[in-house]
Amino acid sequence: MTPQIVVFGSMNMDLMVRVARAPRGGETLQGLSFLANPGGKGANQAVACARQGARVAMVGCVGEDDFGSTLRNALAADGIDVAQVRTAGESTGVAVVMVDDQGENRITIIPGANHLLKADPEALAGQYLLLQCEVPMAEVVLAARIMHEQGATVVMNPAPVCQLPDELWSLVDIFVMNEIEASELSGVTVTDSASAAAAATALRRRGPSTAIVTLGAQGVLVADDAGCRHFPASKVQVVDTTAAGDTFIGAMCAARVAGQSTDAAVMRGIRAATLCVTRAGAQASIPYLRELGEP
Repeated sequence: MTPQIVVFGSMNMDLMVRVARAPRGGETLQGLSFLANPGGKGANQAVACARQGARVAMVGCVGEDDFGSTLRNALAADGIDVAQVRTAGESTGVAVVMVDDQGENRITIIPGANHLLKADPEALAGQYLLLQCEVPMAEVVLAARIMHEQGATVVMNPAPVCQLPDELWSLVDIFVMNEIEASELSGVTVTDSASAAAAATALRRRGPSTAIVTLGAQGVLVADDAGCRHFPASKVQVVDTTAAGDTFIGAMCAARVAGQSTDAAVMRGIRAATLCVTRAGAQASIPYLRELGEP
């Protein structure tokens, strides 16, 4: 059965260290805990979509090592089609994640096999395509072009933030970014919903019909043909912000393929991300649809 959502992106093993605070240069601190957890922005978004009820296929690349097997098996356990997860002669990608007492994370990525991912037309068919920037940009553009020509909705998450090729902007339907990414790409310093609206409006002029800015505790700003709307977030005790953005994107896209409006989908994404940040880890923190109190 053709998947509703195809995720073309990264697969990493996250090595997470909890600390009271980040060490200064040359300083050694004793950590509080360690957790190895499947991650990678692409894989996280695939898991978020699947746990929200969508049929999902992952297109990614891992190494011939234990981390690669673990990542593939973790996706399969969530019902994700992993037939297009390729194995390459390089180590599986790794992300070293440091999380402090405020729940803020600092992440260093070693891409490994992610840099060998190719956009194969035979692997790319579905209603939605989710893209990020942790795999080669030329392949991201090619994947977008292939599925745009099929009539799919192309969703771009420009993370980690980088300058995007001009061609890509014209292929993207929904552009989802945080305040840092919005500031970098628009030239507007985003600090609140008003500045997020200005940034999103500017970026829509480059091609995407919908621009969405996630603002953490300040909620989410949506700009589309209906105008700009701000959606507040609930206040919770933050444990770890890892995968919160990926959870928002996955839950929102799963709601859209299920027939929900943009606004309803955004509100589901906020509920899922809010629950995510109360837990530790990447994929371990991503909630299921039943946890949101929806049928």
